[in-house]
Amino acid sequence: MSALPLQDFYCIIPAGGVGSRLWPLSRADAPKFLHDLTGSGSTLLRATWDRLAPLSGPQRVMVVTGRAHRAAVEGQIPALADRNVVLESEPRDSTAAIGLAAAILERREPGVIVGSFAADHVIGNEPLFRAAVIEAVASARAGYITTIGISPTEPAVGFGYIHVGEPLEIAGATSARQVLSFVEKPNLKTATKYLKSGDYLWNASMFIAKASVLLEEIGKSRPELLAGLLELAEAWDDPATRGPVVDRVWPMLEKVAIDYSVAEPAAAAGKLSVVPGHFAWDDVGDFASLAKLNSGGRATDLAILGENARVLSDASSGIVVSQTGRVISLIGIQNVVIVDTPDALLVTTSENAQRVKSVVEALRLTGSTEVL
Repeated sequence: MSALPLQDFYCIIPAGGVGSRLWPLSRADAPKFLHDLTGSGSTLLRATWDRLAPLSGPQRVMVVTGRAHRAAVEGQIPALADRNVVLESEPRDSTAAIGLAAAILERREPGVIVGSFAADHVIGNEPLFRAAVIEAVASARAGYITTIGISPTEPAVGFGYIHVGEPLEIAGATSARQVLSFVEKPNLKTATKYLKSGDYLWNASMFIAKASVLLEEIGKSRPELLAGLLELAEAWDDPATRGPVVDRVWPMLEKVAIDYSVAEPAAAAGKLSVVPGHFAWDDVGDFASLAKLNSGGRATDLAILGENARVLSDASSGIVVSQTGRVISLIGIQNVVIVDTPDALLVTTSENAQRVKSVVEALRLTGSTEVL
């Protein structure tokens, strides 16, 4: 295994998005990545930093986040270098966030390899995670845009999938395989077929590449977006010029996920590789996955989150998240989701957990933004 830290490697942590399927726990002013959702004592952001810093060195981790979250992010990560905090004036999706970070780093250090890792995922067995990243960096050195795909353990319908092809002959990346295509979230029948075939991995949206190769791929599918990112990067490290350029350019950037601007076109062109990851992974996308995460995967258990939670349960299962100290009693209710906050209460079931996002949209349309 390669010696750590990897000398030519820089980690990028996009810390954006509210995590609307976790409302009312996750909100605009307290997004998902600033919560401890595992009972570990660390927020998801802090756990991500602790996982990545050994790979690149703590001075080579960049966080891209919203202006409103700067103080919270820096409070969570005191060792984060000031020059490695990239602030978005408003969300423009993952291509803009990751692309800007890559453009800034390529100007500072031509030839650098960058890896993007979400701030709000839960990962277990960190030695296996590190081994996968080391292989992915070797694949990136060979010129590929590389992703880490998670070996599926069940026919999950909440994740996208990666269709993998033949093994690639890459020094230092013996498990790397060609990516044939990315597949949107399937239905249960299709997911079961994927699992049985052994030719599909979960898409965890981890991307590792030479910054120059990543930017080149953005330019092929979104030339105007690339032009804006390069203009921003040119002004970024000069405080005198950054502000006016950001105010002029950032609002005009196209909103597009990096899966669409980079991953899918690169796969179609045969430029995308995948390293299978054999570690535990969850994007904690809704309360059903949060319940599973906190009950050891046992559907018969009731997961309880909240420092002062007061829950009485009789023959019930699911999850209760309490921020009020109110007594919550459950009798004979299965797969329930209860989230009790001072100004909002959510009651649903694990089966309907993905639909919480529609509640958030309805609240926004009705003007009830004070609870968002």
